[in-house]
Amino acid sequence: MRKRLCPGRVFIAFALAWLAATSSAVRAQEKDSGWRAEVRKQAEAHDWAVALQIVDGELARVPNDLEVLAWRARLLLWSGSVEDAERSFRELTIRERRDPDLFLGLANALAREGRWEESLQALNRATEIDPNRADLRAARGRTLRAMNRADEAREEFSRALALDPGNEEAKQGLLSVRRELKNELRFGWDTDRFNYTGAYEGEWVSLTTRWNEHWGSSLAGNFFQRINTGAGKFVASATARSVHWGALSAGGATARDNGIIPNHEIFFSYDRGWRVSETSFLRGVEMEYGQHWYAYTAARIFTLNGAATIYLPREWSWFINVTGARSHFSGLSPGWRPSGVTRLSFPLVRRKEGFAGGSVFFAAGTEQFALVDQLGSFASHTWGGSVKLRFTARQDVTAYAAFQQRTSDRTQTSFGMSYGIHF
Repeated sequence: MRKRLCPGRVFIAFALAWLAATSSAVRAQEKDSGWRAEVRKQAEAHDWAVALQIVDGELARVPNDLEVLAWRARLLLWSGSVEDAERSFRELTIRERRDPDLFLGLANALAREGRWEESLQALNRATEIDPNRADLRAARGRTLRAMNRADEAREEFSRALALDPGNEEAKQGLLSVRRELKNELRFGWDTDRFNYTGAYEGEWVSLTTRWNEHWGSSLAGNFFQRINTGAGKFVASATARSVHWGALSAGGATARDNGIIPNHEIFFSYDRGWRVSETSFLRGVEMEYGQHWYAYTAARIFTLNGAATIYLPREWSWFINVTGARSHFSGLSPGWRPSGVTRLSFPLVRRKEGFAGGSVFFAAGTEQFALVDQLGSFASHTWGGSVKLRFTARQDVTAYAAFQQRTSDRTQTSFGMSYGIHF
């Protein structure tokens, strides 16, 4: 005769079996989470060898686990074994076609190798799988930016921000691909006051355009007032640039001079810069050579200019310019006069977009070739300084002041400012 099973005993047996299974699963889960935490800890410490040992230990336990294999591929990439990482991610994407993280890892490895087209293809696949992940959109924007496809990169960074407004990479990426500000429209005024005659007033407006990486242009209008007499001139120039050869500019001016300013001008200059180092005291050097012809009603002036800008750490720079002027007045023999100026520029305040910088300068023997009664008749020393305030990338203001001591106890005090709009 069979014994009847007691329901209480059956319940207890099932409960004990469930507890045993649950505790086993918990222990396994704790073990799994333990190796992940340890790998992250070693990765943060950049101890790649130990992190790889932990992952290899897990692979010995579960040889075909995709998560463990993906961790190993990431560690290879982070440690600099880019080719091995690419090979591992490629094998994983063949095994699992629906995991966007694997395609992201493959894209990152290809990007480290400079294979941008293939990296973009991997990211395209990742965003097809999950189009609503901000990190995938930001990575795609980063790759498009590296391929100089700024408009598409801007769109991807914008999508990433729409999905995750707090995504820092998308914010910085969007700033990095802002449309280039190719134009500068600047308005300015200048005043020269003398202790022996009436003042000069001047106003000007200029438009400088960089059409592309090779060509640029500049247009300007200058207006002068001296007591009851006015004059004005129009200046135009073009600039050709080359990464290897520097920049060559040439232009000229024509004027309604009224006997105050040159009636015609022709000029050219050549500019070339060299980057020296990002860490040494001398960061870079820029050299410029120029020639300028001024035609007045009763005089001809020809100048030779040589200038150097020395770039120093922390955005300091030192500028030196030497000018030789050959003056030829009606009825007199031509003569040469030297002059020079040196200027030290430095930063004052820097904010996220704003900037304030200053400069101090000293000049000796400097003449004012824009004004006919400032030529060839005196020696001088000039001290001055300037301040530039950039409120945003699109607006800035520059102001300057200078004092000139001349022979015969004559003095000149100059000051002025300009306002620039960039677009």
